[in-house]
Amino acid sequence: MHAITHNPLTLLILQMTMVVALSRLLGAFLRRIGQPMVVAEITAGILLGPSLLGWLAPGVMDTVFPKASMSLLGMLSQVGLVLFMFLIGLELDPKLLKNRGHASVVISHTSIIVPFALGALVAPWLRSRLSEPDVPFSSFTLFMGVAMSITAFPVLARILAERRLLRSKVGALAITCAAVDDVTAWCLLAFVVSAVRATGIDGAVRTTVLALGYIAVMLLVVRPFLARLGARSGTQPVNQNVVALALLLLLVSSMVTEAIGIHALFGAFVLGAAIPKDGGLAEALAHKLEDLVVVLLLPLFFAYSGLRTQIGLLSSPQHWAICGLLIFLACAGKFGGSALAARFTGLGWRESSAIGILMNTRGLMELVVLNMGLDLGVISPTLFTMMVLMALFTTFITTPLLQYVYPFERFAKEVAGAPEATPMPVAQAPVFTMVMCLADERTGPGMVTLGSALGGPEAAERLYALHLIEPDDRASFLLRQEHGGAAGEGKVLEPLLARAKSLTLPVKPLSFVSGEPAVDICRVAEAKRADLLLLGWRKPLIGRSALSGTVAEVMKRAPADVGVLVDRGLTQIRRVLVPFLGGPHDRAALRLAKRITHIAGADVTVLHVVSPERSGGKGLGGKARMEEVFREPGASGQVRFEVVEHDVPSQAALAEAKRGYDLVIVGAGAEWGLEERLFGLHSERMIHACPVSLLVVRQQGDARAAARASRAVVVPATQEQAPS
Repeated sequence: MHAITHNPLTLLILQMTMVVALSRLLGAFLRRIGQPMVVAEITAGILLGPSLLGWLAPGVMDTVFPKASMSLLGMLSQVGLVLFMFLIGLELDPKLLKNRGHASVVISHTSIIVPFALGALVAPWLRSRLSEPDVPFSSFTLFMGVAMSITAFPVLARILAERRLLRSKVGALAITCAAVDDVTAWCLLAFVVSAVRATGIDGAVRTTVLALGYIAVMLLVVRPFLARLGARSGTQPVNQNVVALALLLLLVSSMVTEAIGIHALFGAFVLGAAIPKDGGLAEALAHKLEDLVVVLLLPLFFAYSGLRTQIGLLSSPQHWAICGLLIFLACAGKFGGSALAARFTGLGWRESSAIGILMNTRGLMELVVLNMGLDLGVISPTLFTMMVLMALFTTFITTPLLQYVYPFERFAKEVAGAPEATPMPVAQAPVFTMVMCLADERTGPGMVTLGSALGGPEAAERLYALHLIEPDDRASFLLRQEHGGAAGEGKVLEPLLARAKSLTLPVKPLSFVSGEPAVDICRVAEAKRADLLLLGWRKPLIGRSALSGTVAEVMKRAPADVGVLVDRGLTQIRRVLVPFLGGPHDRAALRLAKRITHIAGADVTVLHVVSPERSGGKGLGGKARMEEVFREPGASGQVRFEVVEHDVPSQAALAEAKRGYDLVIVGAGAEWGLEERLFGLHSERMIHACPVSLLVVRQQGDARAAARASRAVVVPATQEQAPS
């Protein structure tokens, strides 16, 4: 250990190892309770500092984080912060600031003015207790106002992305207001920093003039150049020369703003915001930089902030009372101001409260401001610690409060949309609604072929193609979200939509971010009042049941019948086989087969399998009843019934399936070996050995789903059921 800690390079590597490892471990735990990664990183920094490690093992802290190493750690963390501010600028689309509606104007301005005013009002009282006498009153007051006004745009964007809210009404309004807040707060902060650093009125005027000149150059010279570079990058991959040029511009921009006196971070942020978001350059740069910055360099900033946070300085009840007051004022200003402004614009109390909770998120941006204030000597270490705790608390409460006030189920249903009202003549058959859930593009064409046979091209039918996108921490992912790239994910939906177009079948695509695919699939089915929820089948992991994972969860939760399509090149449906034993899932399969005969005119063979020792010729009675079910006007396909005796129903079904069928429809019952188990057994050969496409159907057991199912057809149960 002595050899490691006395070598500056090995000591820095040890520090980075501890910081990254603890951040990731805490992140894995906190994400299980819905907290963003930034909470884990802030907490890890505090734990490694004097607040915990220095209290429990001061010798270890002095060895691993000696004061002599703080300058190097601080410089490296600042480099990481400069790069991260550049990424934040890449995430921020200036289009969010244009053509904003009345609501976003009122909310964004109020969410700045009210907390700024509260911070300025409490500043004189705080200055007399927690600040050095030589700190200028104006600098301290301005800084407290800015510190109270911060909304963490990147943290808010990630919370909205993880919770599938970016494209909801409340989420879109919150992200717009946060973008405005971000830009406004950085402009205010640049002014405050320049005022603090200025030695007199001449210095302040000089800094202001140079800052305006810098902004003019960025808008009139650099941005048009970057627009041309972005347009060129949109037609060819971004190479290392383009990345090098962007990084050189970043370094120059940061150096210029630092020399002007408004901090290097402002230059990094402005350059990132100036890069156009349409040509693909911003996304490519974010993709190349963000993992290194977010995983390795940014946690060093949190560790550096944590080493400066000394909870032990809050040594009296008075200090903790002041800390509580700051938390109360911060929440009252941001939450109260934003919520009341949203209510004033016409939103309901529930939506207004959700806006207020989201705008109260601070996190990383607050720490950036606080570290600036501590470096400039505007705030004391004690006030710094109080404000860090305030930032951690306001970020931590965002997710649980939002879940309580405005549950995510409401957002998901809003994104999914409500079912359209379709006029229906009395003589017309009930509208059939089907939601097709795609995991990859290979399952799309087969699904829409089945959808055509079940739904048909009539305008009254409703067919939806649903694709859920797994959330990502990457800034480039958020860029795609804001510009609709991820929400459409054309590569997944294109084959399905192309097949639907060739079939003249109206299919409506749906797509959004989901961290809980099974839950959200069921929510969409509920919102659309689906009659059938169609899933694509993929080969499971070794040792898992064929119907496991998301498929099994959907089957348990779904508010409608569920079909799992094992696609083996389904391009047409002319001959259909329905193995039948008489269970409820078999009857659901029979209902779908009946619909296919009416819509697509397919020929259907119902194979009723009976056990030899239990048949006694009784199968003929069940055959007669099934014939009666299909004997209705409108069916253009032929229906053939067969009764066979076999000890193993799946073998009888597989033998019949080899006789030239396009599709086999079977119930998801234990008698066919089609139910979720811990381990897949030989009985699942119905799925693995079927020579043609297979549709596994599970009838939902709740009363409402059964009522919906009964609208299409009621199939009487037969007396001859194979033992399960």
